[in-house]
Amino acid sequence: MTDQLGTDVGTDLSTALAAVLTDLWRQPVKITDLHQLAGGASREIWSVCADTADQQRRLVLRRDPPSAPRNRSMTQEAAVLTAAARAGVPVPTLHGQGDGSDGIGSPYLLMDHVDGETIPRRLLREPRFADARAGLAAELGRVLARIHAIPLAELPQLDGGDPLEQLRATHDAYDEPRPALEVVLRWLTEHRPPARQDGLVHGDFRNGNLMIGADGLRAVLDWELAHLGDPMEDLGWLCVKAWRFGAPAAVGGFGDRDQLLDGYAEVARWRPTTEALRWWEVFGTARWAVICRQQAERHLGGTERSVEMAVLGRRICESEHDALLALGFSGPTSVADPLDEPAPADAGIHDRPTVDELLAATAGFLTEELVRPADSTPGAGAGAGTGMDPRLRFHARVAANALAIARRELRVGAAQAAAHADRLAALGCADNRALVAAIRDGSLDERWDDVLEAVRALTVANLTVANPRYLAQPAS
Repeated sequence: MTDQLGTDVGTDLSTALAAVLTDLWRQPVKITDLHQLAGGASREIWSVCADTADQQRRLVLRRDPPSAPRNRSMTQEAAVLTAAARAGVPVPTLHGQGDGSDGIGSPYLLMDHVDGETIPRRLLREPRFADARAGLAAELGRVLARIHAIPLAELPQLDGGDPLEQLRATHDAYDEPRPALEVVLRWLTEHRPPARQDGLVHGDFRNGNLMIGADGLRAVLDWELAHLGDPMEDLGWLCVKAWRFGAPAAVGGFGDRDQLLDGYAEVARWRPTTEALRWWEVFGTARWAVICRQQAERHLGGTERSVEMAVLGRRICESEHDALLALGFSGPTSVADPLDEPAPADAGIHDRPTVDELLAATAGFLTEELVRPADSTPGAGAGAGTGMDPRLRFHARVAANALAIARRELRVGAAQAAAHADRLAALGCADNRALVAAIRDGSLDERWDDVLEAVRALTVANLTVANPRYLAQPAS
């Protein structure tokens, strides 16, 4: 299903799982393999092999981290999964759930393992998935129509509310003025389509949460964000550029919007408009920007110190750029990577290596030595090579990316800040907070072209440091 994180997890969880399954299946069960899997930003995912007298079954355990606050979302998710299965939506078979008091340690779901692939870059590039990719956009449209048609009476009590108001409130709570995101939020407010009747919204229907085989979709995963709302939210989220992973096709990198809408219409008996889909796609792009900030807060606030969460804070500008592209307020551009330029001279009193050279050396260790395949390093230690914990391997690459961001900012950050201050002064704004206020209240509307130019330049500056190659990617 995904890569292993390790197999030495002790006996407590294995013993608890054996007891739970023995009770569920009414026969003795032995756990013969248990290991945590990569993936799962907010929940743990475990692979389980459970043996009975006559067969071995592969299961997946999804549980909240034991230290996480208790909530009722697992119970809700189990009820939504059951309703989705009745509606003909492909989902893993649910075997059991609990609040963790039975020894599992935290609220959990136990479900069948489903063979297939979830990693987007493999799905979008490997030849074995070519046939699946060809019909996937329409297939997902049909599945979404089935999800949205589930009678509300069959569902548990789910959260709802105005998604745009909720997005604005979440963003404003950080009190960090972002002019580009303010432009996008204003456009969303001014161009909002008529709302449809509330239905079940999956909430995270995208590449990465879909189990795909060579024959197509096998299961829709991760229902923890299910809520009541406009069904168009799911269609727009699937089209967000972040889920294309560099592939050009608008729908998850594997199909176009017409295929998605045609598939939806086959089951729903009505076809969403392209205008409504565009609005929800822009909304989803802004939502991902805010989610990146939320994830970064897990690190910044100290609840989960993680280089992965930290670097997500520097990905906000990718979504801002994507939204400006989608609205026609910006276009692809090419910029030089500051790391391709000669290193600045060190005017300090300290010895070589310079700060830039030390960061470069550390990044090289992370990507060239720590994660080097064992067969290319004679005498490599036990921590090296293909046997390395895949999550450590992934985090090493993320950490190297963080160091590259730091090196770029050290090289060009001061000049970028000075140029942005000049643009703000030309608009009569003391800082980003003043510019955001002017965007929100319309006091600079007579100079809207100048405002957009300042917003574009700031977004380009942020991406030049965070991910300069991203700027050249076209909109679709």
